[in-house]
Amino acid sequence: MRVLVTGGAGYIGSHGARSLARRGHHVVIYDNLSTGHRELARGFELIEGNIGDAARLAGALRGMDAVMHFAALSIIPESVQNPRKYFDNNVRDGLVLLNTCLEAGVRKFIFSSTAAVYGIPVSVPITEDAPKTPVNPYGRSKLAFEYAMQSYDTAYGLRFVILRYFNAAGCDDSGEIGELHDPETHLIPAALQSAVGARTELQIFGDDYNTPDGTCIRDYIHVEDLAEAHVLALEHLASGKESNILNLGAGTGHTVREVVSTIERVIGRELPKRIVGRRPGDPPVLLANPSRAQELLGWKATRSLEKMVSSAWNFVQLHQARVNHPASR
Repeated sequence: MRVLVTGGAGYIGSHGARSLARRGHHVVIYDNLSTGHRELARGFELIEGNIGDAARLAGALRGMDAVMHFAALSIIPESVQNPRKYFDNNVRDGLVLLNTCLEAGVRKFIFSSTAAVYGIPVSVPITEDAPKTPVNPYGRSKLAFEYAMQSYDTAYGLRFVILRYFNAAGCDDSGEIGELHDPETHLIPAALQSAVGARTELQIFGDDYNTPDGTCIRDYIHVEDLAEAHVLALEHLASGKESNILNLGAGTGHTVREVVSTIERVIGRELPKRIVGRRPGDPPVLLANPSRAQELLGWKATRSLEKMVSSAWNFVQLHQARVNHPASR
């Protein structure tokens, strides 16, 4: 299939693009490079453009069979400070993408969603049918787009798979692509930044939760497992199957302290770190129930936390070397 990957120069999108290519699909990346990076799209055709630019999109969608949509803003604190920016990009511009897909005859759509749509969970592990009560504009914008997709399926036959994932981590084994967020809010890359001196210390938000060691428990999933699930979801639609909504997670959790200990073991030294206050809206435990994805796609997360950390550390070191010695690229 010919697949347009929006946001394909970002962290998860670039891994999705590579996973598609490995399965023999033809990939074109569409990204405005506002948060993406040209180096992460290396090896693919890259069309620079905004998802709110209908004319630019129409040309990019010509001849495409499907869209894999990663082009969203995703920094939760920023969404609280500037919700307009998030609803403009994630909802308003997203609707331009959906409408342009309809006009181009594209009826297969994979959407990168988030566990943030659940908000503070009533119970864990979380199933897809759990209440959707997002507590920040980021989660609300993603949920609004989910509702739009469901309406477009009913009215226009635009079939979709919505993938709600938990804590993505790790990098491609090659070390060529990985997380390059600014600011970096995710635990593992933030910790590795402190390991290489890019930040003075790692802040741990709260150690007084009702968990075994007092720190939050999260469900971490390797980005390569995540990318493979996106490809399987697309092939599910291509085989004529119906739209669906799936959680993507390992179904098991690790505390922040466990993750930090794993990082220190992999890099071979202790990290500079400090306990600070809780972040508002952080639930003690977030765990996925991924059984629907396992049943529907035959998919299961297989890569370990140690693999996530070691692959991320590999990328950080190689990226730093490329920055320090650009001529050696």
